[in-house]
Parts: sequence; C-alpha cells; structure tokens
Amino acid sequence: MAGHPRMGLIVPKFQSNAVARNRLRRRLSEIWRREIRTLQGSCDLLIRIRKEAYGATFAELQAELGGLAQGIFAPGMGNGERGTGSI
Repeated sequence: MAGHPRMGLIVPKFQSNAVARNRLRRRLSEIWRREIRTLQGSCDLLIRIRKEAYGATFAELQAELGGLAQGIFAPGMGNGERGTGSI
C-alpha cells in the first residue's frame, strides 16, 4: 500500500477501438475521482473491465461502481475481505 488511494484499470480490447477504450477509461477515472477515492482510504483498487461495460452509459457505470465501492469500502469490513462486481 502506498499510503494514499490508487486505482489501476485493466481495459481489454474486446474488438473495440482505441477511442472506445480511452472513453471508458476516462469515464471510470472520473467516477473514481468524484466518488470512490474518498471512501477508499489508503488501499489500492484494481478494476478489470468486462465486455458489457463498453455499452454502458456514464450513469450506469456510476451506479454500478458506486454500489461496489460502498460494499467494498464500507465501515466494518476487514482488510482481508474483498468484493467482486460485474463491471
């Protein structure tokens, strides 16, 4: 752990072009910056994108990631526990 929140993204091609991958990457980075970073504490977060995320709207991504972040970084969760999601 680095002492500050960090996020890594794994964005596979899934027969998409660079424009689509970068758009998805920018959307997820913005959601992380606005909502998740403050909940995260000093943990590292790694997100692997699923194929379905390429067709999702910003609001859908925001709702999905926000719900996952609440479950993962909610008070009372131990350091060894982890959550998984569908993005």
